[in-house]
Amino acid sequence: MISNKQTNRLIFSKNHMYRVRIKPQILTVIMSIFMALPIQIYADEPAFIPTKAQKGIRTSTDVVAVALPATALAATLIQQDWEGLKEGAFTAAATAGATLILKYAIKENRPDFSNTHSFPSGHSSVTFAAATYIGRRYGWKWSIPAYALSTYTAWGRVYGKKHYWWDVAAGAAIGAASAMIFTHPYMQKHEVALVPAMSDTGAGVVLGFAF
Repeated sequence: MISNKQTNRLIFSKNHMYRVRIKPQILTVIMSIFMALPIQIYADEPAFIPTKAQKGIRTSTDVVAVALPATALAATLIQQDWEGLKEGAFTAAATAGATLILKYAIKENRPDFSNTHSFPSGHSSVTFAAATYIGRRYGWKWSIPAYALSTYTAWGRVYGKKHYWWDVAAGAAIGAASAMIFTHPYMQKHEVALVPAMSDTGAGVVLGFAF
């Protein structure tokens, strides 16, 4: 028969053995957590810090991405080209839709690891859509400065480590294709023609529109 004193000793011994056995497990878990924390923090922090020049280029491309479509819109309103306004809206919707769908479907990391929306470049798609719209609607001469700004934007996004070269190439293709599909030449639509004109006092040309 076991006395109460002996029973207490057995219980104490059992508890003591339990505590000795569990301590290494707790210590292992705690050490694992602290070892994992620096890895997690490092993964979440951006691994790239842009230079002053890269920051400036990034800002300038942001400005162009807004200014170029705004210029195309202003030109359309000044011309009172309501058909062109509708075609521009379709171009913008197609460009934005295709770009966003691909961004969220592919989820490519940016070169600066800021997010996973690198492919395709939205800045490139928007600017090339505006440039192609201007050229296709109102003539290629008007699109030369627009294409120059679009090319600068594509270069700047790569230089600023916001995109890879294939991101801007895909964005440019999406924007240009959208404008080519939905935009029709303004001169052809309204049958613009230069007609020679002569009079007793001189000669010249007359710009004619058919509405």
